[in-house]
Amino acid sequence: MSNNRIYTKKTLNRRDFLKSSALIAGAAIVCPTIVPSSVFCADAPSNRITIGCIGTGGQGSGNMRGFNAKSDCQVVAVCDVDAGHRENARKRIGLDPKSSYNDFRELLARNDIDAVYIATPDHWHVPTSIAAVRAGKDVYCEKPLTLTIAEGRTLVNEVKRYGRVFQTGSQQRSGSEFRKACELVVNERIGKLHTMRVGISGNNRTCEPTWMPEPVPEGFDYDLWLGPAPCKPYHTQRCHYQFRFILEYSGGQMTNWGAHHLDIAQWGNQSDDTGPVEIRGNGEFPKTGLFTTALNAEVEYTYAGGVKMFLKRGGGTRFEGTEGWIYVNRGKLEAEPKSLLTSVIGPDEIHLYESNDHKQNFLDCIKSRKDPICNAEIGHRSSTVCHLGNIAMLLDRTLKWNPQKEQFIGDDEANRMTWRPRRAPWSL
Repeated sequence: MSNNRIYTKKTLNRRDFLKSSALIAGAAIVCPTIVPSSVFCADAPSNRITIGCIGTGGQGSGNMRGFNAKSDCQVVAVCDVDAGHRENARKRIGLDPKSSYNDFRELLARNDIDAVYIATPDHWHVPTSIAAVRAGKDVYCEKPLTLTIAEGRTLVNEVKRYGRVFQTGSQQRSGSEFRKACELVVNERIGKLHTMRVGISGNNRTCEPTWMPEPVPEGFDYDLWLGPAPCKPYHTQRCHYQFRFILEYSGGQMTNWGAHHLDIAQWGNQSDDTGPVEIRGNGEFPKTGLFTTALNAEVEYTYAGGVKMFLKRGGGTRFEGTEGWIYVNRGKLEAEPKSLLTSVIGPDEIHLYESNDHKQNFLDCIKSRKDPICNAEIGHRSSTVCHLGNIAMLLDRTLKWNPQKEQFIGDDEANRMTWRPRRAPWSL
């Protein structure tokens, strides 16, 4: 289809609109905020948002089915370097074998795909997301959004440059209990906030003290799985879920559960566009074996306004103020005094972004071209707080951080840890 085609209201459908909006975004032309459903012929099956799913393991498979169950969405392609995962996903959705890919670049080359859902290992989140936005796709990418702080800023800039809708998979933001807790905090129902306490689980996977390389399983593209990461011999526990306990691919529970509960702390502290200014960490790291992320983590953060945040083993997020406290976790909301739980936020008070369905919020924003509840900037900033904790624990000293410049102050060694060298040819 020619990019120069002129559409009338009669012939313009939703997919044509999305493609034309992608073309003009680079020219700084502002698209309409709301597009009437009559323009899109919303009832027509061909006008459902088309999605390609990249990474179809446990989390990827579940959310793939969730997207495909939406009335305004259709999964039309799947991609995974594991042929078993890929084939299972294809059959579950009922796709033709030609819509199943080993290499995500082939999926992104399809002009009939509007958006992608990315559930790869963490070291692939940003490279795949950047390739997707450059291909004109809107993106829903799992948390933690980034492997390094520097690549996160690159991603944010590319999302803005190409005018794409981007949702980070920090779905707790679409939970009513988390929104209510944060609204009570920002409206000072607990008085002036002074302390936040965040709990994350310990490393829940163990590896033998010694390990030997294993043959790569048939149907698994291990070289592409490694991608920009260093070339290392294959082992079963290096891949799939266990990747998150190896620093070359992830950041352990610090970036796993931390990306959830630290994200809520950032929201309640109104720090979505900034972060702490001082970090002190104390971590216990494995001395042998394949895994390299912290077994246990304790981190103290200080924000510019004086708010302290303490991270240790546990779960959920607790906000403490001069007149009470609020604790929130999945399906749980506690407070002291208990009357806070029935407190109503008035029409003239601060109301936070409301989403009750993370996937639907993304789909709705594809149509409206508005920002989703957890856009690239928010996902990057929350991931940064996780990375800061890991860096402080690895260096075992107090670090000063400039959240505006996104650099450590007077610490070259720490600044070198905000990025990683990338294996050729995988540059951003």
